[in-house]
Amino acid sequence: MGLWDTLTSNAKAQFLDVIQWLDESSNTLVHRFPTHQQAIQSGGKLVVREGQAAVFIAEGRLSEVFGPGTYELSTKTRAIAGFFETIKYAFNYPYKGDIYFVSTRQNTDQKWGTANPIILRDKDFGMVRLRAFGVFAYRVSDPATFLREVVGTNGWFTTEEINGQLKRKLVSALADTIGESKIPLLDLVAQYMDLGDALRQRLNGWFQENYGITLTDFVVENISVPPEVEAMLDKRTSMGVLGDMGAYTQFQTANAIGDAAKHGGGGGAFLDAGLGLAMGGVIGAQMGRAAANPAPFNPQQGLGAPPPLPPTEPLYHYNAPDGTTAQLSAAAVAARVQASPAGRHLVWRDGMAGWAAPKDVPEIAAAFGPPAPPPLPPR
Repeated sequence: MGLWDTLTSNAKAQFLDVIQWLDESSNTLVHRFPTHQQAIQSGGKLVVREGQAAVFIAEGRLSEVFGPGTYELSTKTRAIAGFFETIKYAFNYPYKGDIYFVSTRQNTDQKWGTANPIILRDKDFGMVRLRAFGVFAYRVSDPATFLREVVGTNGWFTTEEINGQLKRKLVSALADTIGESKIPLLDLVAQYMDLGDALRQRLNGWFQENYGITLTDFVVENISVPPEVEAMLDKRTSMGVLGDMGAYTQFQTANAIGDAAKHGGGGGAFLDAGLGLAMGGVIGAQMGRAAANPAPFNPQQGLGAPPPLPPTEPLYHYNAPDGTTAQLSAAAVAARVQASPAGRHLVWRDGMAGWAAPKDVPEIAAAFGPPAPPPLPPR
């Protein structure tokens, strides 16, 4: 091919005066500038704006990276010097290479979350399943590495094409970071910022070396547990708010006595409530001791082992003077008789031949206490 034929062939190529990229999208990371059937004019301009980098690829090899600024393209520009040399020798070919514009601004508000629960061992609650979510931000800090290791020959590359890989790496590192920190589950809420900083420092070196990316921010918005564990946490919190369980139980029993008095029931009901108050004090004391020394929490077992029940007394079927019946202990029957000594009281329980007067039943007679002294003689 002669010189004229070469010039005629290349005359179809459009000479580029200004090479630049005006990005109006919010998620584009790499844009390959179209150079097919176009030639770079000597003395032309390369404009790289803030938040961008331009990468020249000459004959398949990365030639040069240009940061923000305006550059004159000439034989002194190393990235395309080979092309301008060919102009002296019969215009053998246009520029054989590609020009990539890379966005180096921060890509913010990239959401992440755990697709599956993270299983961890907590010293207070045993094995627990956690879910977490938040946002992260990153930017391309090494355009050359990013093109070599991630983009390849892709002429248009967006955040969606790499975010999935970044999220999987972040979630995996988060599980390791929480496990190694040994922060108790109840204290995790106060450590969100520290966890985010620790994870960012942990991964930045790897991201920069393998992807040419810098993780600029990592935010943990929430760490949650399964609903059944949340319910047990609420119960434990309620116990802590109540404080002295014995005093709380007595207070509740006293309120119940007041309600019973409003709805009737007489002195017998009041005496039954008094016995219930005593029993409530016993149970309250046991619950108070359990709250002071809680057993380790297990979601499958609840808040430790339940306290043992107090010993039970045999109950008697009691028939009051007015014909009403109830099941009462020996002490309760004795109290009823003492409250109404002139009435006809009868009791019976399994093993007795039939109904009997309370004073004829040894266990109830013992509950009366010592007999009252006779009245004093007149003076």
